[in-house]
Amino acid sequence: NWHPKITDFGLAKHLDADSNHTRSGAILGTPNYMAPEQAAGKRACIEPATDVWALGAILYELLTGRPPFVGATVLDTLEQVRTLEPVPPRQLQPKVPRDLETVALKCLQKDPTRRYATADELADDLGRFLAGEPIKARPVGAAELLLRWCRTRPAVAGLLLFVFGRLAVERAR
Repeated sequence: NWHPKITDFGLAKHLDADSNHTRSGAILGTPNYMAPEQAAGKRACIEPATDVWALGAILYELLTGRPPFVGATVLDTLEQVRTLEPVPPRQLQPKVPRDLETVALKCLQKDPTRRYATADELADDLGRFLAGEPIKARPVGAAELLLRWCRTRPAVAGLLLFVFGRLAVERAR
């Protein structure tokens, strides 16, 4: 029986121990698979949900043939991880099952509390998918997508809000 193992040698952290061996504030990891909290250098925020992100990045690459974020430089990749949403896998590979896309995108939520809390929860949803059962994860709704878009483009969102507000005032007259 084969059980795949994933590792990034030298980067494992014991959650119960003081493992602050690198005190320079250096960001450690492979940028394409780093969670936003890692990319921002927030070592205190590293938790199991950070590993769920990495598993989601691997799943994303298996589904699409590329990592969720690829920049021209390491710094560009880190900035993408911190600020951009991944392209939905089905836009890159239309034959990706919707449920697998939902699972991958749940793993890649910017907010760690919106990801699977543990790898076991992720494994349970993948098991449901393989068994043909409904998964627990739900796709992000239109309102959440609009809010994310506004957060990543505040100037454009503010301008559009102003224009629509102005049009509404003019129409009301």
